[in-house]
Amino acid sequence: PAAFGQRLLATTALIGAFALTTAAHAQTTNAPPPAPTVRTDVPADRPWMDTNLSAEARADLILKEMTLAEKLDLTFGYFSTDQQWQQTPIKNYVYPKEGRPFSAGFVPGIPRLGIPNQWQTDAGVGVATQTVPEAARTADLPRGRTALPSGINTAATWNPEVAEAGGAMIGNEAFLSGFNVQLAGGMNLLREARNGRNFEYGGEDPLLSGIITGHEIKGIQSNHVISTMKHYAFNGQETNRNQMDHHIEDKAARESDLLAFQIAYETGNPGSVMCSYNRVNGFYACESDWLLNQVLKTDWGFKGYVMSDWGATHSTTQAANQGLDQQSGWAFDRSPYFAGALREAVNNGYVSEARANDMAKRILWAMFEVGLFDHPVNGDQATTIDYVKNGKISQTDAEEGMVLLKNTAGLLPLSKTAKSILIVGAHADVGVLSGGGSSQVYPKGGSPVPDEFGKGFPGPKTWYPSSPMKGIQARTQATVTYLDGKDIKAAAAAAKKADVVVVFGEQWTGEGFDMPDLNLPNNQDALISAVASKKTVVVLQTGGPVVMPWLSKVGAVVEAWYPGSNGGEAIARVLTGEVNPSGHLPATFPASLDQTPRPVIEGDPKLDADSHPMGNYNIEGAAIGYKWFDKKGLKPLFPFGHGLSYTTFALSDLTAAADGKGLKASFAVKNTGAVSGKEVAQVYVAGNGWEAPKRLGAFKKVEVAPGESQSVSVTVDPRLLATYDSASKTWNIAAGDYKVMLATSAADIAQTVTVHLDAQTLDVKGK
Repeated sequence: PAAFGQRLLATTALIGAFALTTAAHAQTTNAPPPAPTVRTDVPADRPWMDTNLSAEARADLILKEMTLAEKLDLTFGYFSTDQQWQQTPIKNYVYPKEGRPFSAGFVPGIPRLGIPNQWQTDAGVGVATQTVPEAARTADLPRGRTALPSGINTAATWNPEVAEAGGAMIGNEAFLSGFNVQLAGGMNLLREARNGRNFEYGGEDPLLSGIITGHEIKGIQSNHVISTMKHYAFNGQETNRNQMDHHIEDKAARESDLLAFQIAYETGNPGSVMCSYNRVNGFYACESDWLLNQVLKTDWGFKGYVMSDWGATHSTTQAANQGLDQQSGWAFDRSPYFAGALREAVNNGYVSEARANDMAKRILWAMFEVGLFDHPVNGDQATTIDYVKNGKISQTDAEEGMVLLKNTAGLLPLSKTAKSILIVGAHADVGVLSGGGSSQVYPKGGSPVPDEFGKGFPGPKTWYPSSPMKGIQARTQATVTYLDGKDIKAAAAAAKKADVVVVFGEQWTGEGFDMPDLNLPNNQDALISAVASKKTVVVLQTGGPVVMPWLSKVGAVVEAWYPGSNGGEAIARVLTGEVNPSGHLPATFPASLDQTPRPVIEGDPKLDADSHPMGNYNIEGAAIGYKWFDKKGLKPLFPFGHGLSYTTFALSDLTAAADGKGLKASFAVKNTGAVSGKEVAQVYVAGNGWEAPKRLGAFKKVEVAPGESQSVSVTVDPRLLATYDSASKTWNIAAGDYKVMLATSAADIAQTVTVHLDAQTLDVKGK
């Protein structure tokens, strides 16, 4: 998986060496510089296959040979699942014969020019399969693949290396499954704690979300699979997601959600960006000149292509002229806007031929840049996937992302002297939960629990056959028993007799709906309260933040998110101390909905597809999550960045100074406990005139042995010290004193120093 990155580094080094040689030659002689090596194995009729050329040069060469019809063929994609509900009296949907069965999409290539097909698969946790009717399922359908933990779990690792390894793993499985485009790189900031898709994303902070998602993108594309950064932008809820019009000022947008996307783009260089369903400031995201042409393509210099979400295209000329390059997933849209209608629009001058060329070139650039031409997929080679190895990669992600929220009197790790352990609830005897919707990766062999949703999409509600109970049994001499918790009185009676009680709480979330509140559903809070005592451990599998009315009654709480294919083993290893938990929250857990910017969710699920509900993101602007809590003086249930360990750490020796256009902070992390562990050291910065009292400026996860200390240095991106000016499109650092804070969470500051910074003006890229 690292081969592509190594090839890029090697190529960059060669280009740099050639440039230096040429410059030196020009200084010492009047002779012309040596000509670059000419490839002799490139077909004369296909000069674009010369890998010595840049992706842009190769795209220009092939574009010259294409007809207008061929260029526009690249802009229209099909849904690659044979579902006849899409066929209506005005929709002549036909399943693409060359598509991969039960997959997200297919874009035909141009065989005469060697342009490969684009086979598209969901999503950010692995190779997904679109919902298949029970009657059509066989042993091979839906396809079973390795699932990473949820995206919010990966963000909770605070570990870019883990994120990149996970991306490389699912990208490899995508490639070996016959796909060269993966609809992964989800990172909408957590503005709404009830959002049904929070589990797919990277939390509430632009720096953390941008870096973690950017590294996942980087890992995916190391396999010559295009990654699609999504959902661009402000797709913060599922209620009325196809109609909602979120309003936000440019300045606040650039300092929050758009900064997250900008950082992810700079980190991962995705070949594609997927525009979202919702409207933004009056326009659909997929026909927003501001989002697509101005911010993404002009200000950031994005060279790849913008694809629509499945069903997010609403026009032909408006969408094409405002920056959409590819209509995806026909026939989710009302019309095949980028098929015949786009050709007519170009022929009649409503969309310029230059724009048509640009649309095709952007798609071709991404295909050359990521390696689709030079490393073509070779059908379905899933039999060569190393599921054992990949499961361990997923397990590492799960273990590093689990957050120990509470641990009274050292209840965890589980005592070796315990003679009886009672496990209650959430099918913990057979498996672990996954989130629902288009990102659903099915386990090999199927779910060990029958579908409890039973209403179609975003189900089926799927569990991975990795049993926390079996994992605990394998690591203890205690007698381990299980109750499903449906009989609360029986569970309470059994809990009184056990030495330790481990109760599992679950909150299934999915695409297409939001949670009604932040409580665990189906009377689980009552179950936990009934078995609660200081010997009770609560393990949560949730899609995001939840409230905990029973918190004061229990001894320990672990947030396990949706822990992926090997999640049961990961949970058992953390609970028994085989692994020291090191996850930290990537999102604030509110004490109640009343603390959030919108206690009542905007919109109305009863509104029809032609409605135009309004949403006001200017309420909080860029003050999302912990920034909102700081600004309003609110105390959350658990703060952003919080996470305990089975050891203890001391953070000290903080120093900070101006460094280039930003600042550099140095400090020490000492393990003051008895076991090895990993700490997430967080550096926050505070300035004047910001959206909130402080911002996360940098972070570093460090592993330290007992009694040892490690010196750490981090750099704060200058954009996190600046405010954005929309009129001049600049980032401006004001002259003055800035507080630099070393912390273990947004609420737990260990040390503060003051740094004076001179005034600086940076361009739109923060340079």
